[in-house]
Amino acid sequence: MAEQDRSIQSPPTIYDVARAAGVSIASVSRVLNGNRNPRQETRERVLRAVADLGFVPDGAARALSARLKEVVGVVFRRVPWQLTSEGSFAEEDESLQFTDVINRGIEVAAQRQGYNLLVGSVGVDDQDAHRRIMTMARKSDGLILHDRAVHPSRLAQIARQVPVVTLAGIASPVTANVRGDNGAGMTELARHLLLDHGYPTIAYLAGHADSPDNLARREALAREAARARALFADGPRWQGNYYAAGGARVIALLLADKMPLPRAIACANDQTAIGVLHALSRHGIDVPGEVAVTGFDDIPVARHLHPRLTTVRQPIQELGATAFDVLRSMIGSRDRAGREIVLPTTLVLRESCGCTAGGRQ
Repeated sequence: MAEQDRSIQSPPTIYDVARAAGVSIASVSRVLNGNRNPRQETRERVLRAVADLGFVPDGAARALSARLKEVVGVVFRRVPWQLTSEGSFAEEDESLQFTDVINRGIEVAAQRQGYNLLVGSVGVDDQDAHRRIMTMARKSDGLILHDRAVHPSRLAQIARQVPVVTLAGIASPVTANVRGDNGAGMTELARHLLLDHGYPTIAYLAGHADSPDNLARREALAREAARARALFADGPRWQGNYYAAGGARVIALLLADKMPLPRAIACANDQTAIGVLHALSRHGIDVPGEVAVTGFDDIPVARHLHPRLTTVRQPIQELGATAFDVLRSMIGSRDRAGREIVLPTTLVLRESCGCTAGGRQ
């Protein structure tokens, strides 16, 4: 109610006009200032919104709009490319399927509002990441930072330069965050494996150790395993890196050390699960007959594997589109800083967990 009262008392801004017209702030500026011959449809929508809201442009709003670059910076995190013992995955680190789909969502949403993307990456252990992200900030109207692209302690300094939205991070007083519902998704998957199938032992093959998504998924799985009184395995031996090569390497090392495998392996994401399926197949271990394997994300390839992958579906492209929409609302006003937007997940049952086609046990 307080927010509603403030909106009633405050005069409409250029951001209100942009939202009402469904266009970018820069497009509103072009119409009001008569610059760059905006499309007739855009002009009509803006003028209609101006009339409906009773908006009166002032010098400060025009000056701010004129400074917009119509560019949004996007930064994701990658692991170093390297040859691996699993030769088929030597180039897989450059195939960022989940990241690519999110970036596509950002791109589509940005194009609709007349924005372009400036895309960059930083290494997992990149000591120069903050400086390079600050350079991108100076070239952008705002930044979207993927999972831990920069240490949280650096976010406030970056947010003083431009609005910042994180993906799979943690909301702060000066940034907004967009993520999937990791806890609910992994809880539903864990209960299916532990209660519906009754698997007595389960392991969590982790993603990046400092990833909030990874930590939330691990916590939910551990909690449900404890409730079901199942043996739960995780820790350094089960540390992956969100990539197929990392998942395959974990399994290869466990088998080389003659470690017994659990009845089910819940992977931090689908790409990790792909590596696990590959490694188990190479060693003649049947999935799901001997070991059930699951993922998280439901990237497009998950439904084409053999066996098809049971996973938790996130609205991946929508995550990117939502991040852009939130960032656009923050440009100039920062009115969504401190907020966390959580999108729902869905359990998708396929054959890799032990279900038959169509998700039946």
